[in-house]
Amino acid sequence: MIGVVIPAHNEQALIAACLQSVRTAAACSHLLGEDVQTVVVLDHCHDLTGELAKCHGALTLPINDQNVGMARAAGADLMISQGARWLAFTDADSVVSPQWLSAQLALHCDAVCGTVSVREWAGYGERMRRHFDAIYTDADDHRHIHGANLGVSTAAYLRAGGFQPLRSSEDVALVARLTEVGASIAWSATPRVVTSARKTFRAPGGFGATLAAIEAQGSWVLQTALP
Repeated sequence: MIGVVIPAHNEQALIAACLQSVRTAAACSHLLGEDVQTVVVLDHCHDLTGELAKCHGALTLPINDQNVGMARAAGADLMISQGARWLAFTDADSVVSPQWLSAQLALHCDAVCGTVSVREWAGYGERMRRHFDAIYTDADDHRHIHGANLGVSTAAYLRAGGFQPLRSSEDVALVARLTEVGASIAWSATPRVVTSARKTFRAPGGFGATLAAIEAQGSWVLQTALP
């Protein structure tokens, strides 16, 4: 079984599109009918995210930690307890491609770090889009790490000790630990995910926060690092 984990905090406006895309990816013929289960980890939610998740066939797991690292870990633990051999992670404000899961598995590695593209730049404008295009490597052998596009075998995940209880950069910490334990990692642009550039971001050190920091600096230096 493949387990998909999606942390969410009040994402009623976006969760349906995310889950529909995951359902489409789960039906990919290249998975040869393997079962795919999805859990939405409801971290301090007080809107309709949970109800919408259930309507789209996802499991829900309420927690009250306001911590994305703990949310991803809780979801991974649940999927592992259900028998998942592979764990795939995305975010509630993201949409995965129809081949997202099959593309991860086809790489035959312990873990897969994928890239992201941005749905629209309305909150930032054309200048940010050009800056992003100039500094971001949307190609194989990149070194970006996104919780919105990450996959790992259960065996490697457990060997690395899982996600740490971090409010941000939990994905970076996991990949660092995977490297330490000798896991094989594919840095691939093949598994596709489209994410948002919203300014009402959730993780204080995540993708949205990085974009906000670039805008606040006002320097637009092409060497600026992106996660």
